[in-house]
Amino acid sequence: MAVTKDDEAAPGVGIGVKPLTLRQQLVKAAWIGIWLFYLSAPVTDLISGGHATGPRILGALGLVAFVAWYLVLVFRTVRQMAVARVLVSLAVLAAQATVLSLTLGREWLVLFVYVAISSGAALPARVARWTVPGAAALMTAVALAVPGGTAYLAGLLIPALMGGFAMIGVGAMIRTTIELRQARATVAQLAANEERLRMARDLHDLLGHSLSLITLKSELAGRMLPGQPEAAAQQVADIERVSRQALVDVREAVSGYRRPTLPGELAGARTALAAAGVVAVLPLGDPVDLPGELTEEQESALAWSLREAVTNVVRHSGAKRCAVTLGTAQTLEGPVAELTVRDDGSGGPSSPGNGLTGLTERLEAVGGSLSAGPAGPAGKTGFRLVARVPLGSRS
Repeated sequence: MAVTKDDEAAPGVGIGVKPLTLRQQLVKAAWIGIWLFYLSAPVTDLISGGHATGPRILGALGLVAFVAWYLVLVFRTVRQMAVARVLVSLAVLAAQATVLSLTLGREWLVLFVYVAISSGAALPARVARWTVPGAAALMTAVALAVPGGTAYLAGLLIPALMGGFAMIGVGAMIRTTIELRQARATVAQLAANEERLRMARDLHDLLGHSLSLITLKSELAGRMLPGQPEAAAQQVADIERVSRQALVDVREAVSGYRRPTLPGELAGARTALAAAGVVAVLPLGDPVDLPGELTEEQESALAWSLREAVTNVVRHSGAKRCAVTLGTAQTLEGPVAELTVRDDGSGGPSSPGNGLTGLTERLEAVGGSLSAGPAGPAGKTGFRLVARVPLGSRS
């Protein structure tokens, strides 16, 4: 099963995820160890039960061996183990509980609860539905044979049955979670494969004809040389023209694949800011509902600006609030679409980095401009980025 980076980075252990780090193993051990609290009755019996030194030492060793065997069975739920081996291990665990209960007294009947729980945790549901009642039945038989055991039976029978069957349900939930993770990974892989196939088909459609034409004209030019240099030169000129057009087609196709849009980037900004715990104030409705028309290149430049600004807010600003506005402004050159991103963080970088430099180049390529800097004196009131592009008719 593939483990995602999020699972690896999580401090705890996800459902159905094998603990990989020492911290995750300790967390799982702590959760399992909590339930060992109910072994206080046998421990108290060892300390103050009036047993001789020999039985007390043997009882302590038996209890340690029982707990170790129980932990092995519970921890093995993340691994694959043959059912027969699990049944043998449970038989050993049940035998330990039986011997300790018969020799040391009724306080040790609680060990059968752990036998039922480990049975439900370690075995498939089709087998555990028989072994859990079997453990409860064995506990009942031993309780009848132990002096005063029937007084403890009522308080242990229900926990044994409920704990065992609860672990069967937990095991089914873990298996379902693992299957869902695997299905999600498969769907993601299929989607990636489908996208690669689509790109391959599009590039084939774009380049197939052009490359075939280039090949034919190259062969023709080769045959014309050296007898018909003028005709060969014309073929070479045609090859250059077709090559340039193919290059333009490829560039348009690739930029179409990766061109961001304002609606998409606004949705992404809302998700990113919420995940970072930043209060987001974003425009509602159609973000390109402006008096003038934005070309695809202009919208793409504004979308890149929004993405870079939100990325900086999330990563570097330490802001608690971020506001995004999109509107129009009147300048000496005419009306412009204006995107403003303002946060209340630490004031942003002291000098423009590669991201802001790249945004400036993108905006200047479509006739726009970028201004970025502290939103107030000495940067104490956050950072503000303003991207502008001229409004005109859509080409």
